[in-house]
Amino acid sequence: MSNFGEILKEIGEFGWFQKRLVAALCFPSMFVAFDVIGQVFTGMSFPHHCNTDWILERGPNLTGERQRNLTLPVNKDGKFESCKMFTPVDLDLETIEAYGINTTTGCINGSDFEAPKGACSILTQFDLVCDRSNLIEASQSIYMAGLLVGAMVLGPMADRLGRRFVVLLSLILMLVFGVSSAFSPNIYVYIALKFSSGISVSGIIANAFVIGGEWSDSSKFALCTIICHSFFPLGLMVLSGVAYVIRDWRILQLVLFSPLVLLIGSFYWILPESARWLITQGKKDVAIKEIRRAAKVNGRKVPEELLDKLEVEGTSKRGTMLDIFRISYLRKRALIMSYIWFGTSLMYYGLSLNVGNFGLDIYLTQFIFGVVEVPARLGCLPLLQIFGRKICQAVVLLFGGCACLVILAVPKDLPVMVTVIAVVGKFAATASFSTVYVYTAELYPTTLRQNGVGLNSTMARVAGILAPLIRLLDVYHYAIPMIIYGVVPIAAGGLCLLLPETRNVELQDHAEPTNPDDKDAEMVSSNDSGRSTKM
Repeated sequence: MSNFGEILKEIGEFGWFQKRLVAALCFPSMFVAFDVIGQVFTGMSFPHHCNTDWILERGPNLTGERQRNLTLPVNKDGKFESCKMFTPVDLDLETIEAYGINTTTGCINGSDFEAPKGACSILTQFDLVCDRSNLIEASQSIYMAGLLVGAMVLGPMADRLGRRFVVLLSLILMLVFGVSSAFSPNIYVYIALKFSSGISVSGIIANAFVIGGEWSDSSKFALCTIICHSFFPLGLMVLSGVAYVIRDWRILQLVLFSPLVLLIGSFYWILPESARWLITQGKKDVAIKEIRRAAKVNGRKVPEELLDKLEVEGTSKRGTMLDIFRISYLRKRALIMSYIWFGTSLMYYGLSLNVGNFGLDIYLTQFIFGVVEVPARLGCLPLLQIFGRKICQAVVLLFGGCACLVILAVPKDLPVMVTVIAVVGKFAATASFSTVYVYTAELYPTTLRQNGVGLNSTMARVAGILAPLIRLLDVYHYAIPMIIYGVVPIAAGGLCLLLPETRNVELQDHAEPTNPDDKDAEMVSSNDSGRSTKM
């Protein structure tokens, strides 16, 4: 039986074919960034107060300041209330000016927003303030529920129908729903379209990097994963710049997602299927065709005898998510990694979605968040090779969780200091996300890899759903959200130490009934014993 690693040595373990493939797979990550973080700008808030144009019927020549003084109550800080107004009365203007109005009510005719000229968001167009303000957090949570559904559906689908099919399908769905959301007539249609778009995001982030990794030598899997994901922060920086120039959220949506047409068209012709996956599914002819194509691009030739030996390996049984729970060592890995994904995601989105609450300009802060993610992702690569996956994963989780807790100790009147600590936390959260993708994919065999990644990333989406809702707990105490964002990843960091190390370990193609790490340990023990006897 031929090992795919032997074929890779013949055609090139990381030649021009693999480099070109990884470079192409970087671009979907930019659009993922647009979709995941885009609502920071499309849902931007502006100062507002109740619409009180009813008084203009009594005094059409009132100035704006005078109108507010007569119709809006003042809070304890001396500022106009945002969600209260004086109850409209059937009195003339002179009487109102002389005696005032003593009763208040909520906004009856909507709100007026103090937005810059030409700027609008879903908050201003759909009036998502006061008693409707929770719809912003709800829309973010429902979007994350879409990522959850995508992880549950598209992960197993990739193991059954192929990585290429799922990536192309996900890009098409992102194009359709990303563009369609720009035409949403109300918040409920917008939420439904964002939910659908979230499904597509999971298909991209869980499968695109795997194609590049499975076409490369196992020592290059981390490199392929991190390079693909390193374009996510580039997308954040582009998003900040485009959103700064285009303040109308509908136009912003169209500008961000329309270029997907070009990407889908090019991917249809250049994106190969994973030969490693094809071999495990018994699709020998298609696998050989893809292998020869890769060899040609790399300027190599693959011996025919190696290709002939692929027949036996092609008879393997397809794996399902249930197989992960049937095999004890895979079950342990799945449960621990699920919590690690949960902690990583809760920390990441807890910081990312709070970007408007750190006190500095939202465009600048988001741009800085994007900049800091680049070294966080690329810096992981040498650290993963030197210290291994397990130690790196544990350290960044502990570091990021501590950063979230330290934020609480900084006075609110020091926004620069708060932002600096938040950036440090975002650095750790990003490094954790980069590491967890590599680590998770290496812990599962090829036949179950996308089932495993899909299962674990499901917990990340659960955390993504909860992250915006946890912010609502600040009504009880301002510190509660950050305490949760900090404690959960610290606990996840401790659990990392229960997992095996995967650095420089050959990728498994099939699930074994017993833990392969135990076999390796027995072999090492046997060899050590043999050497001791000789001495």
